[in-house]
Amino acid sequence: MATAKDIRRRIRTVKNIEKITNAMKMVAAARLKKAQSRAVSARPYAEKMNEVMTNLASSAGEIEHPLLVVRPEENVAFVVIGADRGLAGSYNGNVMNRAMGAIGDRDPGTTKLVLVGKKAMGFFKRKRYEVAATLEVSGSEVTFPDVRKLTARIREMFEGGEVDAVYLIYARFVTAMRQEPTVLRLLPMAAPDAGESAPSEFEFEPEADKLLGSLLPRYIDTQVYQALVEANASEQGARMTAMSAATKNAGEMIDTLTLAYNKARQAAITKEITEIVSGAEALR
Repeated sequence: MATAKDIRRRIRTVKNIEKITNAMKMVAAARLKKAQSRAVSARPYAEKMNEVMTNLASSAGEIEHPLLVVRPEENVAFVVIGADRGLAGSYNGNVMNRAMGAIGDRDPGTTKLVLVGKKAMGFFKRKRYEVAATLEVSGSEVTFPDVRKLTARIREMFEGGEVDAVYLIYARFVTAMRQEPTVLRLLPMAAPDAGESAPSEFEFEPEADKLLGSLLPRYIDTQVYQALVEANASEQGARMTAMSAATKNAGEMIDTLTLAYNKARQAAITKEITEIVSGAEALR
């Protein structure tokens, strides 16, 4: 049975853990606010980009572009966006499980990976899949130069025929307590929906088909950037939630240990009184 001294030592340890988890929760909350702002701010840009592409498509008609070429999916690449750090609850596990579910039973010889974040790299380190590219992204910054490093390699693989399709796997931010692992086909791009054959609202210079072709790579950049900022917000939200739960559990454990400490201390005092009374009785 643990002594009062042992329990007191445990209480000190748990209190230190509580301080650490509470501090990490506060840091994650501050980072979440910035990351969420970036994710929310990027959504209108992505939506407007899609609107412009649709308007262009309505004027361009049928177009040919390397990023629109559809081939049988014999060789496939998966872009997996994980976290750079742990202590985010089940966040990384959920994303990696979604990635493995998307890969399924594909032959490792026909599967390539583009990994973002140290946790994704660590998870696939002992897998047999070929890693075509990696990228470490700071937890506090996601920039378009980061995106272009990724998309340049992705387009190179697809346009060169190394892979026939590219899938993007990331956690879409919903709330701080809810992140949805998502699989999105990045390439080949579906030809933008031209919608009804209404007259275009714009005049284009150069021609709409040429402009659409030049904007397709930018459209890929936008998709990947959106996924990165969504994943970053999801990571910070998951970490804040995990640290909140850890702080709460530590507080409950302190209460339980304090009760046990008081009982052990009372038992020790009662034992000492009993021994003193017994000794006094023996001397009579």
